[in-house]
Parts: sequence; C-alpha cells; structure tokens
Amino acid sequence: MKIIRKGKTGTLYVVATPIGNLEDLSPRALSVLSRVDLVLAEDTRRCRRLAAHFKLRLKLRSCHAHNEARRAAELPRCLRDGANIALVSDAGTPGISDPGALLVRAAREARLPVVCIPGPSALSAALSIAGLPATRIAFEGFLPSAGAARRSRLRSLRGESRLLLFFEAPHRIRACLDDCVAVLGAEREAVLLKELSKLHEQAHAGTLGELCRTVAPEPRGEFVCIVRGAPETDPDTERVRRLCTALAGRLPRRELLQIVTEFTGLRRNQVYALLPHSARPPE
Repeated sequence: MKIIRKGKTGTLYVVATPIGNLEDLSPRALSVLSRVDLVLAEDTRRCRRLAAHFKLRLKLRSCHAHNEARRAAELPRCLRDGANIALVSDAGTPGISDPGALLVRAAREARLPVVCIPGPSALSAALSIAGLPATRIAFEGFLPSAGAARRSRLRSLRGESRLLLFFEAPHRIRACLDDCVAVLGAEREAVLLKELSKLHEQAHAGTLGELCRTVAPEPRGEFVCIVRGAPETDPDTERVRRLCTALAGRLPRRELLQIVTEFTGLRRNQVYALLPHSARPPE
C-alpha cells in the first residue's frame, strides 16, 4: 500500500455506504470517493459494484478482519506521503460491527487527520422505525454464534434496563430468538427488522414469543432485533437483594429473614421474595 503525492498530509475518510438502496449514498460520500487516491474496502467485490453503479474509477485495496492490523501499520506512512484514503465497509458505517477501529486509532495516534462522512447505518435505521424509546441503548452487535455462549451473553443482559439491539445472520435468527425467549422471557416486547432500505424491507413488532412465529423456516436477509429493556429496579430494593444474596449462604433462612426485616423495615414476605432461589439454604 504505497502511494506518494507531494504536498500536504493526506486524510483518512471514514465513509458510510448504503445498507441496501444504492441511492442512499450521500452526495458528499460520492464526492469523496471520486477524488481519493485509495479506497480500503472490507469486500472489494461489493465496492466494485457500488463504483460501477455510480461510474466511479477507484483504486481498491482490501481491509477486513484478517488484514486490518497490517493495513493500520501501513496507514500513517501513506497519509504522511500525502495520500487521501477512504475506508468503507460492506455496508453502512465502518467501525460499527465492521473493521475500521484499528485504522482510525493508528491515524489518531500518529496525529493524522481523520474525517467522518456520515450516512447509512443499520443501527440508526432500525431504531428510527422500531417505535420503541431509544434514549438509552445497549448495542450488542452480533451475539456469539455458539448456543451456549449466546445464552450466557443473554443472561448477563437479563436485568439490563436499556433497549437491547442485536444484529443477526439469517441462518442463526431462529436459534437467537429461541434463546431470547428462554432467557429474557416470551412476553418481552421486541421488534424484528430485515432487509432495511431494500425492496423487501420488513418490520414485525410484538412479544419475543410472537416474533419467533414470524420467521420463515429458511429466512433470507440480514436481521436487526430490538428488545425492550428490563423494568428499572428500585435502588433500595436492589441493595436489599444484594444483601440477601450475600447472607444466603451464611445464615439459616429464618435468621436471615429476621435480621433483614429488622434492619430494613420490610415485611417478611417482601424479603423472602428477594432471596436467590438457587442459594436458599434449608431451615
């Protein structure tokens, strides 16, 4: 990756490209792509199709998960030599569940200019039409592909009060939704979206249990799943719950209930409801 242009230092442009409809490429993105010296693309084949649609002549190099570290090591020298470089992912905004962070970090650490060219993003597109409050979001990207690891991640998010957002591939969406039902509960409100900005865009809203029934046996397209967070927990109640958990393995249940009710003013049945089921010792 060697490009030399005499003059001032080059710039790394992080360019958002369409997630489906090619007409979503912004005029600014089109202008930048038409005049940079090099485009680093996650998939050069997809980038060539984009270039052909807009009649662009691009000098392309790959930049994906397997070579991003090498490209990042080469980048500062190229920018210092005056090359202007654009970074694009398969679709959407680079760096969001796609390569890009290492290149941006390399440029920043070398004190070289980085400019964002904002545009399409599956994350913002899905949130905009989900109809769920998006003031606080927990973006998880792609959940682990293995079932046990996926369920473990979901268990860690069971009490998360922020809106949960996942990306998922078509061949795993049914298993992912089944695990969401098993861990988060069939009645949790959610929205399932697929093929955003494309001809067959779909959005289904309902409970997780209902959404499981909307997925075809052999689904196609990329999915975004948005799940309403768990109800906010009262801070005082959560502190009592942690206290009960800490004491459950050390005290008989009767003594634990007596101590906690005395010091918190809660009724016995309220404290009992906060005991961890797996850690209740026999009386």
